Amino acid sequence: MRITQGVRRAAHVCPHHLAVVDGERRQTWSEFVGRVARLSGALRAHGVGRGDRVAILAQNSDRYLETYYGVFWSAAVLVPLNTRLALPEIQFQLKDAGVKVILFGREFAAIVNELRKSFDCVFIVFDGDTPSADFVYDTMVSRAPIADELRGADEELAAIFYTGGTTGLPKGVMHTHKSLSAMAVNLVMSLQVDEESVALHSAPMFHMADIAVWTMTQVGGTHIITPRLDEGSLFDAIEQHGVTHIFTVPAVIDRLAKHRRALSANVSSLKMLGYGGAPMPPAVLEYARERFPNVSFGQGFGMTEMPAISYLGPRWHRKGANPEKLKSAGAAAYGYELKVVDADGKELPRGKIGEIVGRGDNLMAGYWNRPEETEKALRTGWMHSQDAGFMDEDGAIYITDRLKDMIISGGENVYSIEVENVIYRHPSVTECAIIGVPDDRWGERVHAVVVLKPDADLTLEQLSLFCREHIAAYKCPRSLDVLPSPLPRSAAGKVLKTELRAPHWKNRARQI
Repeated sequence: MRITQGVRRAAHVCPHHLAVVDGERRQTWSEFVGRVARLSGALRAHGVGRGDRVAILAQNSDRYLETYYGVFWSAAVLVPLNTRLALPEIQFQLKDAGVKVILFGREFAAIVNELRKSFDCVFIVFDGDTPSADFVYDTMVSRAPIADELRGADEELAAIFYTGGTTGLPKGVMHTHKSLSAMAVNLVMSLQVDEESVALHSAPMFHMADIAVWTMTQVGGTHIITPRLDEGSLFDAIEQHGVTHIFTVPAVIDRLAKHRRALSANVSSLKMLGYGGAPMPPAVLEYARERFPNVSFGQGFGMTEMPAISYLGPRWHRKGANPEKLKSAGAAAYGYELKVVDADGKELPRGKIGEIVGRGDNLMAGYWNRPEETEKALRTGWMHSQDAGFMDEDGAIYITDRLKDMIISGGENVYSIEVENVIYRHPSVTECAIIGVPDDRWGERVHAVVVLKPDADLTLEQLSLFCREHIAAYKCPRSLDVLPSPLPRSAAGKVLKTELRAPHWKNRARQI
């Protein structure tokens, strides 16, 4: 099945149902599919053909949602760009993917001015004119003809999502129409959403964590998009639009429960607070249950290469349920398989720690232009996560460590080697290690441990400014330790990050 099936079905079975709300703009599903078809016509008029890559650099909006499906309607390939990336990172991804057209929000005009110097692309701006753009989105779409969908095989490439890599360079994760559709259908079954569901987009649309992109479209529900995502704005959206589902991270649920409006706001429409990125601390769940007694909770786990692979449903979040399950990432979701294997790929008994692997129709097709890494990751038909963990007797998986030393900060993945590669360029640094340490707001924060060259000096502010020239701000260190002696290493010369982390996590469980 192609991912556009959801759009076509929604326009067919509930054409007058509200599809999307973005500020004062509202569209029915009939209107939405009409704009999708016109966008597709406009893209084709500007030379976009089957398999051509179309990038988008913008904040969440109804235009972003239209672009997703307009590109898919054209049998082209969408490349969503992380809005928090530094210019060199964006340049690398555009070049690596071979992008032909770039759609962007006006707030990124300064970045686009720099991109125009080195990329011969068509630039299209959302919401208003700017000298940085060749065309204005709304004008272009309003004048374009309605185009029939370009159909093809379900295995045809639909999107490339970039994720960090163990080599320090981001990798383009390829998803097909089939894999995106499998994910969407799975989420519909797990979350039990339907055409009466109203989901608030609380994650960035460039991220696969914004599952509302797929679920609400699949069932013909309603998308709610708000420019602000502070607690007050979330309560406003629930009251004004009858939001039924929000998918976010534990820290946001905690802040919602502790907000002054938690006891006074009308949240009667809200059915579920879903979360991912980290398990839910029991104390946070207990408090949230007290504040929102009629709301269910659920946790999803996955990675860009195999999204939404497991699910911990509402029954494990209810009062009286086994609290140990909250430490898990849930069991394999519908249609998927998970297991824990040893170094030779042999499945381990329950309770034994090994590598978590998974398979299903949701798996990526591979890494863009990286056949060797693709073969390694998908060997034997299973996606090797490089996450260490174990499985209990109920099939729930528990992640005990990140084989890639990944840090999850505010729901964003930060790869330590990518940050280390930047810091090693600093003229004052002779050794460096990046670790995750506890943070009350973000769950974990990026922490740098460095050894300086003789007579050198370095402050956190200086290091942060240096890093921001090369990588996104959220990847930059938020705290710093300067050691007077070399980093601790094993006999094989590997930095002992467990040893570096230990003082920070004393008497605290690392919830990843």
